Amino acid sequence: MLKLYISPGSPYARIARIVVLEKKLDERVEISIARTRTTDSPYYRVNPSGRVPYLIREDGVGLEESAVICRYLDHLDGTPDFDLPTGDQEWEALRLGALASSLLDGLSVWGREVSRPLNEQSPTVIRHETDRATRMVDVWETEIDHSLMRGKLNPVQITLGCALGLERRYRDFRWRDGHPKLVDWFGQIDTRPSFAMTAPPAGH
Repeated sequence: MLKLYISPGSPYARIARIVVLEKKLDERVEISIARTRTTDSPYYRVNPSGRVPYLIREDGVGLEESAVICRYLDHLDGTPDFDLPTGDQEWEALRLGALASSLLDGLSVWGREVSRPLNEQSPTVIRHETDRATRMVDVWETEIDHSLMRGKLNPVQITLGCALGLERRYRDFRWRDGHPKLVDWFGQIDTRPSFAMTAPPAGH
């Protein structure tokens, strides 16, 4: 059996959990909660970097990075569902994937900052990431009409859905006003069973 280490609030771990469910691998992959950002956590003996997600293959070898883990899981049955398209569409998938990752990465920095004790938070970092998120959501209000965002579920859609879903954890991430197309798109993907079952815990 494979073992996937996660933390419930990690959007990167959520991406991997969604692929597990979409590929119907939940009986083959054991989900384990990792204690991260804790001094001397036992998890560091499993994964020295302390990051999640982290997948232990059946041969005992560990894989890090959500994109690597998702690709491995997708190919387990020999019929991948989430490979990139070919030709010009491949570059479009890479371009959109980078935009979705940029939003997610910035929000993750923001989230880590506001999780610190108040006297340790950097207003400069928070303002920078708030402004970045505002700009990126504006971009996505236009890009959401792209055919890759409206068709079969793919890694770009999963990444963007997990990024927008962070509104549940960060109350100051108010992206809905002025973005009706994005709200409509998110409303559809967020009710998908794999998204509903991996919804992040409410935050601050």
